[in-house]
Amino acid sequence: MDTRQDLRPADGWSRAAVLATAAAAAVAWLLAACSAEVPGAPGSHSPPPASPGSHASPEGPAGSHAAPAVGPARTRGGPIWLLTRSALSQVVTDPGAREALRASRVYEILQPRQPPLPGVAAERVVTFASAAALEQAVVDGQVPAGTYGVLYDPEAWSFTPPAEQRDPVQAAARAAVVAHAHGLRLIVAPALNLTTVLAPGRGPRWQAFLDLGLAGRMARVADVVELQAQSLERSTATYAAFVRAAAAQAAGVNPHVTVLAGLSTNPPGAPVGSQNLASAIQATRSLVAGYWLNIPGQGARCPTCNAPRPDIAVQTLRQLG
Repeated sequence: MDTRQDLRPADGWSRAAVLATAAAAAVAWLLAACSAEVPGAPGSHSPPPASPGSHASPEGPAGSHAAPAVGPARTRGGPIWLLTRSALSQVVTDPGAREALRASRVYEILQPRQPPLPGVAAERVVTFASAAALEQAVVDGQVPAGTYGVLYDPEAWSFTPPAEQRDPVQAAARAAVVAHAHGLRLIVAPALNLTTVLAPGRGPRWQAFLDLGLAGRMARVADVVELQAQSLERSTATYAAFVRAAAAQAAGVNPHVTVLAGLSTNPPGAPVGSQNLASAIQATRSLVAGYWLNIPGQGARCPTCNAPRPDIAVQTLRQLG
């Protein structure tokens, strides 16, 4: 199981999230929205949604406007940060982490019908592990007005239907048509463990993922592709090699796609430290536009994750600040 979701904090962090919510209101001005775009990786950026069935262009459809950036105008080009509501609530209480986020564009990942974190200005992204559920929610008007985009997170787990696991690209293509028709960006985050369904027994998962061309095939229909590379972060060389090859695949198919990479403070297995994450960022900063910073909660979506470590996320952000 990949270390993707931190949909609800572990019990030990429930009170901390409440305290973070209150503190976040006092520092909301640090994350105030503005209209400046965030520079991404060379040749990539966050485009407006394409019309159904077409690729997004830098200008977007006639009459469209890019969503406003989060964070004040700045001279430093901080990476885009994608965080769940839980993760964001745990890091914004630290001044150094806030300053790092202030230099970046921030996307807050929400569950359907989950309210955004009070007092923190960030672009809203609603996440789904099922493309069918995503399509239904969008068509039924369950995605709030002003939402930046929807995230499709297919994995080899019980939350993604088996048919979608067998053909995640086709599922993403259907989701893209519906999302774009409703003015939403589509972010796709295919897990490496999909290879256990698509190509069982074919070497390391990251290599099988590349061999299957999944990054490029997803980039053909998506506005943003997030590479779930966090299981590789203990080896900077392997992490960088995978991200470099996958990002090249995606850009080769869609030069306008935005590519992000995944990081985790507490993946399954041996513990990691902030230096692991910082090294992974330093090795790939020129290859991607930003990162999904995970602080997974222990539960059904990450049953083998270690205990949440928001302190590692804070240390990583402070090192980059």
